[in-house]
Amino acid sequence: MRTERLQQEYGVQLRWSAFPLHPETPTEGRELAELFAGREAMIRDMQARLLQVAAAEGLPLRERSRTYNSRLAQELGKWAEEQGRGNEFRQAVYRAYFVEGVNIALVDELVRIAAAIELPADEARTVLAERSCAAAVDADWQRAMDLRITAVPTHLCGGKRLTGFAAYEDFLRLIEESR
Repeated sequence: MRTERLQQEYGVQLRWSAFPLHPETPTEGRELAELFAGREAMIRDMQARLLQVAAAEGLPLRERSRTYNSRLAQELGKWAEEQGRGNEFRQAVYRAYFVEGVNIALVDELVRIAAAIELPADEARTVLAERSCAAAVDADWQRAMDLRITAVPTHLCGGKRLTGFAAYEDFLRLIEESR
């Protein structure tokens, strides 16, 4: 992946932040056609672009017609980071959501994902029940609003930003421009 390559080749340190991507989505999810009503061409273009980028990066990805609320996944991700397993958890959630079509708004699914990467299932369930990482996600969401971030992914470096699925060369320019 581009970001991992940047870390290895340039010593770039990444800080992952949660973003409120369609936070109004109900637990049972929502059809993309409903979410983007009247913009069917945009959905097709978005799906095609995502599939192209994923293929170029060697990432598995399947077309999907439904989206799910990611708030609880973000909260559990903050906990996974505290356990030193944030990257593994993000990868596992990616696979569950974008490859397997799992509803990542469901507590049982998130606990299963955590257990699959050998995080304690009982602790994961407690984190979700108590919402003990909600404040950390709220802080990330507020930071995104303060920085006027409106899309994912958005990469920030030295006051400069790169939005969207950019080429590796674009990341290099971002690093150079921010020095």
